[in-house]
Amino acid sequence: MTIHDPKMTRAADTLAPPPHPAKHPLPADNLDQFARGLVIFTPAGREIDTLVARARADLAGLARTEVVHRVIAQNPDSMWAIARREKFNPASPTGGGFIAFLMLNEAGVKHLVDGTFDASNPDPELLSPQSERPAGIYVWCMHARHGLAAGIPLAFEKMWTPLYRDADIYARAVTVDGQRFLETLGFRRGASYRGVSAPHLHTYRRARAIPNELPLYDRYRPDAQEKELSVTVARSIEDMMRVISIRSAVYIAEQECPYLEEFDGNDFCATHLLGYVGNEPTGCLRIRYFAGFAKIERLAVRKEFRNSRLSFHLVRAAIELCRVKGYQVLYGHSQKRLVNFWSRFGFRPIEDVPEFVFSDFDYVEIRLNAERHPQAITIGVDPYVMIRPEGRWHLPGVLEASSSRPVTRPSVERANA
Repeated sequence: MTIHDPKMTRAADTLAPPPHPAKHPLPADNLDQFARGLVIFTPAGREIDTLVARARADLAGLARTEVVHRVIAQNPDSMWAIARREKFNPASPTGGGFIAFLMLNEAGVKHLVDGTFDASNPDPELLSPQSERPAGIYVWCMHARHGLAAGIPLAFEKMWTPLYRDADIYARAVTVDGQRFLETLGFRRGASYRGVSAPHLHTYRRARAIPNELPLYDRYRPDAQEKELSVTVARSIEDMMRVISIRSAVYIAEQECPYLEEFDGNDFCATHLLGYVGNEPTGCLRIRYFAGFAKIERLAVRKEFRNSRLSFHLVRAAIELCRVKGYQVLYGHSQKRLVNFWSRFGFRPIEDVPEFVFSDFDYVEIRLNAERHPQAITIGVDPYVMIRPEGRWHLPGVLEASSSRPVTRPSVERANA
């Protein structure tokens, strides 16, 4: 609904500070607190005129009122008014603020990202009707003053219904304050769609909408389809039990490896990847780190799932994870019979070194020289990224949420009391 000057947008992108942690991430888990004092509803008729007129006094460049009516007629979910509960009359509802969305089809998202979308007069051919699942959702306008901003999470909750929950949400911030507000809700700077990037937009990504854009090492979800292949990082004792069970079945039971040789004392100084077929843990892999290189090892897939190609997913995920951690040299020990398998990923036997034997199998040393990952984690990145859970560097972590609390230094204060 707001017309943004491209020059203003570029200036905001240039001067904007580093991203802030999401202090109030969507979807809100404390909606009952907001609902006590506020209510949202879909406005109609003259109430739309009143809300837009009130916003026009504060916001320059709003779309014409007749355009707003046209958009809402196509999809009434495009506008949600916010009212104080004690003043709300269901028979004649009036709002004090509102949030408006544009439900975009694939062509609409493409135009939005490449900068050719006219938000002042949206082409109906680029919008999805109420009964159609959108490809993306654009935050058209937000206007909520004098405490009504607390109702914004209530309105966003409507974007988590089954029809809308898989669509990424896009927004444009042309001021530093606007950028900060979006980032407290969990929006991140930048957008991309089908190879086109839009640094001037903010995006709230919903994992179900973009499974192929998630890191290879963090694609498992509990609602996975029956035969869906996915990989995640082992992060809990239960995950480690799955790893141990898989390796016991493959190496101890099948390959008759002695227990003390399989569980060699290195499992608690390593990263473990877990592979799934649907919700069944079926494969695993271990990564250890040394000065200048990472070692990929202990790849195992349960016998009944070896035709699933899960081993390929595990190795590719391991390579990507190592590259994100900054490693460009990857090393491993391949059984001689499996050298061709590892060669599919670019690993090559190291020349002029002897073969060797352990646990009754013959091995060769292999090496992969990988390209530097463009988002490799190094000193100088956002410090919050460093303290996120392993393999979840692309998502805000629990310690970022704690940054919303004031600095109290409780143990220091007690000691000095």
